[in-house]
Formats: sequence, structure tokens, C-alpha cells
Amino acid sequence: MQKNLYFIIILFSLSSCYTYQVKKQADPAADNKLEAKKNAALANNTAAEMKSAPADPLSINPKQAQTSMPMNIQERLVPNKNFKIDVDGRSYKIIVDRWESDSLVAHPVNSPKKTLKFHKNQINAEKIAEKRFSQPIADIITVVAYTAIGVGVYLLVR
Repeated sequence: MQKNLYFIIILFSLSSCYTYQVKKQADPAADNKLEAKKNAALANNTAAEMKSAPADPLSINPKQAQTSMPMNIQERLVPNKNFKIDVDGRSYKIIVDRWESDSLVAHPVNSPKKTLKFHKNQINAEKIAEKRFSQPIADIITVVAYTAIGVGVYLLVR
């Protein structure tokens, strides 16, 4: 029993609430359906106003323009943030230092003295993962820690 308790303590001390998550591009088709529903509701409320104002076929919704265009790699990889990138089939966990024209200058997470340089065409834009706090993992660790404390108190009292 004591070995299991030590194993659990070591396991939780090594776990982290931060994970590398890929930002998903918004699905334009799903956004269009949601906007169509919202527009239908708005059309019912403002039907009189729509009849009096001429429709402009060239007007573009700014949300649709943002979601349809993919983000630039240089905009996604901002300085002083942790990322996990895929370059020529290899995965790197890096902290971005700066951009030098079309080249990314970064260093690995565990060795700040080592410098890595990648051209923006080498980086796989679909597999850029940003390090973020994961609330579900934090909740699981909290529940298990409280359970372990409760079991420990029960064993001491018994």
C-alpha cells in the first residue's frame, strides 16, 4: 500500500496542467449556418427597415472574411511564447525569440543557450501547437489529490 501511495505522489508531481494545443481554424460552413439563423431572426425584427434601404451586394461580413483566410505563420508564432512545431518531419518544443525576415529564430524549451533557425516554408502550419492551460486536466488532478488526502486521513484515523 505504501509503494502505491509513493507512486501516486510521484506521478502527480510530474504531471502538468499545461498542454500543447493546436488552434483549430473556425469552420466557415458552420459559421454561415449560425449567421443565417441570426440573420433570419434579425430579418423578422427589422423587415420594415430592410425594405426602405437598398441592399448592397458587395458588402462583406468581417467575421466571414476573418475565418475564411488562414492565419500567417509569422502572426501565429509570436515572441516569448512556447510552441510545438513540426519542421521537416521532426517535432520541436521551442520558445520563439524573434523573426528575421522569413526565418524564425528560437531556442528549445530546456536549453536557452542553443539557437534554432527555421525558414517559414519549412514549418508545417497545420501542426503549430501553442502551450496552454488545460482546465480539465487541472480539475482531474484536483479531484484525485482531494481523494488521496481523504484516503490518507481515513487511514490515519482508522
